[in-house]
Amino acid sequence: EAQGRELEMAGEKYRVGIIGLGRMGSTIDDEGHTQLPYSIAAATKASPHLELVTGADVIEDKRSAFSERWGVEAVYEDFREMVTLEKPDLVAVCTAACLPKPANASPGPDHRDDAHADLTMALTELGVFMLYVEKAMASSMERADGVLEAVTRSGAQFNTGVLRRFDNRYAVVRDAVVAGAIGQVQAVVHYASSSLMHGHIHSIDTISFLIDDPPIEAVRGELLPRDVGFSGRHIDHDPRATYQLHFAGNIEAYTVPAGHWEFEVLGSEGCIRLLNNGAAVVLRKGSGKAGWQEEPFQFVTPKSPVISCLEDLVQSKMTGRPTLGNVNLTHHITEACIGVAESHLQGGAWIELPLPARDLYIFHV
Repeated sequence: EAQGRELEMAGEKYRVGIIGLGRMGSTIDDEGHTQLPYSIAAATKASPHLELVTGADVIEDKRSAFSERWGVEAVYEDFREMVTLEKPDLVAVCTAACLPKPANASPGPDHRDDAHADLTMALTELGVFMLYVEKAMASSMERADGVLEAVTRSGAQFNTGVLRRFDNRYAVVRDAVVAGAIGQVQAVVHYASSSLMHGHIHSIDTISFLIDDPPIEAVRGELLPRDVGFSGRHIDHDPRATYQLHFAGNIEAYTVPAGHWEFEVLGSEGCIRLLNNGAAVVLRKGSGKAGWQEEPFQFVTPKSPVISCLEDLVQSKMTGRPTLGNVNLTHHITEACIGVAESHLQGGAWIELPLPARDLYIFHV
């Protein structure tokens, strides 16, 4: 509510452009998400603080469909031309992370395409001051370092598409954890089988968010199937993975490769669990031999996390405070994610952050 009041007082609409006019940029609402609007275009249209003015895509059919669907005439093949002529305040990068798409594997061991990093760095050079970038921010820490430097130097506000961080159903659980509802946090468990860069960038970010983002000190993990082979420091597809994280404050976190996107935070005086991808919450409290007893928990009506994510950029621009998914935090979470693969390559060893080697590349879309 406080955020809404601040934005309402601003009374200014910010111009939005989208690069990549496919699924997240334009059409994902057709897939039946419960928290509509979900695409960047639909969320922009639904926000009183944003105005959808332009889009860019290298595929002509996508430009035409986007223009017809959203009533936007200013569509471009070249994103640089779009930014130069239309001067959007906020640009959303909704392309695949690595090209070519729809391929799900790298063309070869020398292929190191990194579209999200390339576009983010180019947009900072073009002077765009609010950036939404689909995850992951980069496919190697070498390129993530470049993004961190470019965004920091430009002063741009930055969020990525780890949308549980902007979901009010997860925020109310985070608030309860921070307020001490389950005592001192001891461990967090994520339940779901997932690939590393497309899925676990979400799960690691959400775990971090739920416990108020303490630093991740070390990671270990393995890629599945366990006998998968790679060409040197080049992983040619987005592998399934399991991991363990060690946070500051002696908090441990784990992923279990089964279930349907649930998160459980366990503390000294109870536990709290988000069920069925955020659809419900169970709070249990107690101590000693009596065990934990379920207690009422006041849940919330779901809101669009995409609107929240985009408006968080606006609020950050207005107030000067860091975005909820700022570039330093995103860089740190990305490093933990890539560290899981580094651990696998080193036989499952614990890997301390920051990673000494920055060149490990993971292809993903």
